[in-house]
Amino acid sequence: MTTTPSASAGVSGVNPRAAASSRSSLAGRREWLALAVLMLPVLLVSVDNTVLSFALPEISRHFATSGTTLLWIVDSYPLVLAGLLVAMGSLGDRFGRRRLLMIGAAGFAAFSVVAAFAPTAASLVAARVGLGVFGAMLMPSTLSLIRNIFTDRNQRRVAIAVWAAGFSAGAALGPLLGGVLLEHFWWGSVFLLAVPVLILMLALTPAVVPESRDSHPGRVDYASIVLSIATMLPVVYAIKNLAKGGPLLVSVTAAFIGLAAGVVFVVRQLRRDDPMLDVRLFTVRAFSGAVLVNLLAIFSLVGFLFFVSQHLQLVLGYSPLDAGLVLLPGLLVTIVAGLAVVPLARRLPPHAVVSVSLLFSAIAYAMIALLGEGGSAGFLMVAFVILGVGVGASETVSNDLILSTVPAAKAGAASAVSETAYEVGSVLGTAVLGSILLASYQRNLVLPSGLDTEQAGRSTETLGGAVEVAAQLDATGASLLRDSAFHAFDSGVTVTSGIAALLMIGASVLAAWSLSSGVSRTRPALSARPRASDRT
Repeated sequence: MTTTPSASAGVSGVNPRAAASSRSSLAGRREWLALAVLMLPVLLVSVDNTVLSFALPEISRHFATSGTTLLWIVDSYPLVLAGLLVAMGSLGDRFGRRRLLMIGAAGFAAFSVVAAFAPTAASLVAARVGLGVFGAMLMPSTLSLIRNIFTDRNQRRVAIAVWAAGFSAGAALGPLLGGVLLEHFWWGSVFLLAVPVLILMLALTPAVVPESRDSHPGRVDYASIVLSIATMLPVVYAIKNLAKGGPLLVSVTAAFIGLAAGVVFVVRQLRRDDPMLDVRLFTVRAFSGAVLVNLLAIFSLVGFLFFVSQHLQLVLGYSPLDAGLVLLPGLLVTIVAGLAVVPLARRLPPHAVVSVSLLFSAIAYAMIALLGEGGSAGFLMVAFVILGVGVGASETVSNDLILSTVPAAKAGAASAVSETAYEVGSVLGTAVLGSILLASYQRNLVLPSGLDTEQAGRSTETLGGAVEVAAQLDATGASLLRDSAFHAFDSGVTVTSGIAALLMIGASVLAAWSLSSGVSRTRPALSARPRASDRT
């Protein structure tokens, strides 16, 4: 008896047409090459978030900057970047994500050169603002292009794993690259790092990265763009100002302005037929949970790097390059964990994978809190490896959930939300944990007698200031100040790590609750209100 194709299909349970469709949706060599090209700006933008910290002492000496100016050199880039991400994601959906990516790459390269050769501190601040503007064009474009290039869910998980690993790896790689460059070149070299990589990206992108955009974008909503900036920028500034010990009134005023603009933004999005950002997404438990996981994972990474880099260099006396090498195994584990979690995510529910991953971050902080005062480089290396497991795995799954929640046409806006969570998490990691660490340091520091007012102020302000002041004292005074400062700093690290461990446990519980709702139920929220273009 001859079996017909239809009968064969029925016996095997496989629909040939569905199987053919599945095969046709699989990405090929060109798509994976496109991913490799898209990783270039991801690495650069994430490296730029951390590499500057190693150049700050030389920049401060070169320009003889005030403390306020130095803070603006650091803060202007992430402030502008965070403020523009949602707006740039929406513009990419409307005008073309590849086009916006290339504009961003060209502008980022140009302003990197301007920053490297800035003649004054004010021009360096202006260049950092320009880097923030064009950096905001790069990041949402990369993730939204991945969403549209990789239509197969399993392949997209792998691609997002590579993307998330690249972002986390870039943040951890920044100190290592900064150490290498500053041992051989001047401070501007940390900015020139971007130029050859972006030139290569501009040459390859038109050949391998396909253009994509929203087929029904609606009109450009300039008022919403302004409101999104007016929401994010003041709120991020308020957090940073509060963390740096700035005037409380300034932080409260900035936060109030941002929150008020945010309320107007939300109301406007709910009333529009074609909103720039579908805020109804945040009523979906899985989406909101994934965004918070993104924020808290990067919070844990940046906060850890903040105090470990100081301990390695100032307490243990490592050079920037050697300190970066201590962090290298954790960097590699972050990448491996992000990729290794993909097959697990196919078999296990996302809430289980993410909640367990975040517990790794909690364990790393608990190790520091319980055993880490005066810890050796090897101990810190092990703790960072454990942290890398948690960050790499949780970032891959949460980003996949964020992008799976929205239609491909709105990938830019969803990507911008994910990127904003990254930036806010980065700000909070330094601001919250840094503020707790500073308060504990100042409370436990005992100054030796004989210091003048300026020396006492510098010693109390930061550990680095105490080390510099100690170099000006006699042997006895220097030993007393260094020992007291190191003990006060490590005591602060213990307190900070204990609080961070509790936060990560809370994040794990949050993930277990919020992500258990799944993604399949999120689709109706996106189509609750039809667009005007759909009704005509």
